[in-house]
Amino acid sequence: MAAVIDNAIHPAFEKLRSHRISTLNLDVEEYRHKKTGARHLHLAADNDENVFFVALRTFPMDSTGVAHILEHTALCGSERYPVRDPFFMMIHRSLNTFMNAFTSSDWTAYPFASMNRKDFDNLLSVYLDSVFFSKLDPLDFAQEGHRLEFEKPEDPKTDLVYRGVVYNEMKGAMSSPTSQLWQNLSSHLFPTTTYHFNSGGEPDHIVDLSYDDLVNFYRHHYHPSNAIFATYGNIPAFEHHERFEELALKRFDRLEIELPVRDEKRMFAPERVDQAYAVNEGEGTDHKTHIVMGWLLGHSFELQENLESQLLSAVLLENSASPLMRALETTDLGHAPSPMCGLEDSNREMTFVCGIEGSEPERQKEFESLIEETLLKVVETGVSEERLEAILHQLELHQREIAGDQFPYGLQLIMSAIAPMVHGGDPVELLDLEPVLATLREKIRDPQYVPNLIRKKLLDNPHRVTLTLRPDEKLENRRQEAIREALARRKAALTDGEVQQIVERAKALEERQMRKDDDSILPKVDLSDVPLQMPEPEGRFYGDISATVYARGTNGLVYEQVVLPVPDMSDEELLLIPYYTTLISEVGCGDLDYLQMQDRISAESGGIGAAFSAKGRIDDVQDLSGYIIFNGKALARNRGSLTRLLKDLCTGARFDEKDRIREIIAQIRTRREQAVTGSGHALAMGAAAQGMSPGGWLSFRLGGLAGIRGTKQLDQALKDPEELDALCQKLSALHEKICSQSRQFLVIGEDDQLPAMVDDLKSCWQGEAGADRSGWQMEPVSYTTREAWLTSTQVNFCAKAYSTVPVDHPDAPALTVLGGFLRNGYLHRTIREKGGAYGGGAGQDSVNGTFRFFSYRDPRLAETLDDFDNALVWLQETDHEYQELEESILGVIGQLDRPRSPAGAARHAFHNRLFGRSPEQRARFRERVLSVTLDDLKRVASTWLIPEKASTAVVTSPDNRKVAEELGLAIEEM
Repeated sequence: MAAVIDNAIHPAFEKLRSHRISTLNLDVEEYRHKKTGARHLHLAADNDENVFFVALRTFPMDSTGVAHILEHTALCGSERYPVRDPFFMMIHRSLNTFMNAFTSSDWTAYPFASMNRKDFDNLLSVYLDSVFFSKLDPLDFAQEGHRLEFEKPEDPKTDLVYRGVVYNEMKGAMSSPTSQLWQNLSSHLFPTTTYHFNSGGEPDHIVDLSYDDLVNFYRHHYHPSNAIFATYGNIPAFEHHERFEELALKRFDRLEIELPVRDEKRMFAPERVDQAYAVNEGEGTDHKTHIVMGWLLGHSFELQENLESQLLSAVLLENSASPLMRALETTDLGHAPSPMCGLEDSNREMTFVCGIEGSEPERQKEFESLIEETLLKVVETGVSEERLEAILHQLELHQREIAGDQFPYGLQLIMSAIAPMVHGGDPVELLDLEPVLATLREKIRDPQYVPNLIRKKLLDNPHRVTLTLRPDEKLENRRQEAIREALARRKAALTDGEVQQIVERAKALEERQMRKDDDSILPKVDLSDVPLQMPEPEGRFYGDISATVYARGTNGLVYEQVVLPVPDMSDEELLLIPYYTTLISEVGCGDLDYLQMQDRISAESGGIGAAFSAKGRIDDVQDLSGYIIFNGKALARNRGSLTRLLKDLCTGARFDEKDRIREIIAQIRTRREQAVTGSGHALAMGAAAQGMSPGGWLSFRLGGLAGIRGTKQLDQALKDPEELDALCQKLSALHEKICSQSRQFLVIGEDDQLPAMVDDLKSCWQGEAGADRSGWQMEPVSYTTREAWLTSTQVNFCAKAYSTVPVDHPDAPALTVLGGFLRNGYLHRTIREKGGAYGGGAGQDSVNGTFRFFSYRDPRLAETLDDFDNALVWLQETDHEYQELEESILGVIGQLDRPRSPAGAARHAFHNRLFGRSPEQRARFRERVLSVTLDDLKRVASTWLIPEKASTAVVTSPDNRKVAEELGLAIEEM
């Protein structure tokens, strides 16, 4: 179907151009607001999921986090909606498919998406008012940014402390060595421009930001003359313009806004930098140093420059067959390649980074030599045209693929277009890559093309920084001591009037947080606006080969899965599954070694992989079934190659390249350890729920905190060659056991591709019938947990879990609604607003039959665990309004009806059926959600959520060991 186009042009706007992009099946329209100069990029597409996005160019020139704190504070009340928290209130009153705001290094954006037109209009009115007519109440700045308070806010005899949501968010974010690595590297690659500073805010600098600084930054940057609007979907641009003009733009005149937009001053000699990051005392510092090299490249918004840099990055780092990645993976200078490896092209000027982790500080020069020698070797030997074609094939595939399973597809397109719009480039060029890909295909015929790029951009480029980030066991203690001393000096210098002011502000803030605002002024949808359930995609079944086939509009891509039931296996084999599924696409296959296999995967597909999926029955979480899934995608012209690739993977993967397997296990360890500070809340919930079902236990052991510890132990053990031999043999035996199982297939593509794909499957898998071995079963799991996991973090992640019911139990819908009800009505206020955590909430996990409370980047610990219990008291003892219930039901329906990509919807439907989640069962659950009452919420809470039966887990720092022990939590070391 053609994209929706409306030729009418609103008189307040001028149309600059229109451009059809057939590979994306949309029309790009570009407009300018005549009076203010505001720009509008409209992606007209035949899609009900409409996206709105407004970005302001924000160029902070310090690390106080002013742009980030403003992003939070702007959403806390506006001229037309003077309630305390319209953003979070609208989350509850909406059928949105996405709502957020984010701060980049040089822009701040406010996006949302919805499939409901009334809801879209509601959100648009709130967003535009929040951005352009924000109240910026000083108390909101104190809550969201930072404030000084006494530890007991009403008692001046207690110590002074810093509090604030962004303050704690950034304490958590900057606990990660990777975040510190990027920030430190950027500060040296960009000594004079905005990228020198941490736009999110450095905790030690956030506390220097004043309220007046915030207001001045808002007045300077938040103006339509500095704004870029972007929309996607089937609402015509004319209708957007009517709303933009009426709700905001007509009140503004053009403003000349001075922004420090310039290129970085070039360095004429490489620089070496040595800095430290904190590790726990007693943890040891051996093999914990990060060494990275970064180069400053050209403009990101010049498409030729951008794609040449992407090509260069892929040549050097795309996979293990790429020369630089291979050097990083096989060197004994460190454990694994740095997660920083690759091209960063979101800033005005791009950076290319490569590095290692698990090294030692004194190996910096050896590392530099390794990189330079590797680059020189590529220059001398060149890169085959075949390899370069494979990389351009990846770029084409990425351009064509309709994503949108995690993030609205239209928002992804807008996000890729926004960087050139901010920096002065052409967004249309970046969306329509076909012409430039054609040019690159011509250029790669010259064997000197890529060697010349390496010389110019890297070897002969002196704007280069080598950063060594070494561990320091004393650093965190020194930092905390300095903060304590500074606060003690601050307290000693306070006048009586200032003391009183701090106490009174804390009291005023609490009163504001407890105040019940009149939310009737906010627009809303209600249950009468809930659409009928969208039908699931229907598949066709080919019984002679056990293939389920879905015809979907995939824009020239095909998707394929080979699905095998988990065979009967021991606990030891089960714990190998995460390593097996990661390694299967990283090892050799048949006659090809792993390097040749990487090249083949890149040339013939858009990537292949394996996954393990296990779920309980809809009526019994203790009865688990599981599958191993081999999956891949490709351009339609490579459909036969994809089928053969997956077949060879199943029948020919080998686990005899021991050095390779050793490298990958080290990489898995590093990635898992780094994930803790970013997903500590999920890991804490997993630890709390480990004893409530086999699925919960598996999740904890395979991918949770126990899995991370197990990976560290395995990585250590593999230093012994005999242990490595044994692991390789076990993986080979496991592979043989899995792939001898009976199999079924999932195929997704456009209608005209499907018959040939089924024929490919039949001819490729002929005579390869698997056998049904005895089915895999797990014993029931039921025990309570009280654990504190200690790691290097400046904030806490808290969780409590209760054993509840499976998805088809009549109480599951009420428990699902209860999660949002407790978050909206109690937990958001007590944990985030009053407690200062970045987030907190609750939810029912019906797959594993558990209800879980959590907090994220939380300065508190014992108090938060108490708040989880207090939420249940609040539920039973407070009179609640129907609207609170309705908002929670809307939230659940929004999640159930969340749109997916065409291929994602088919995958979802297939895997639902695989695990007994039929359309009938899902419709039944949805109907039950819509009929939940307030009495149901109280009943299921008193039935299932009994505090004495809760399991508890926290992720915290060693400083809180004593607190955790006093809470009766068993101490677990990472």
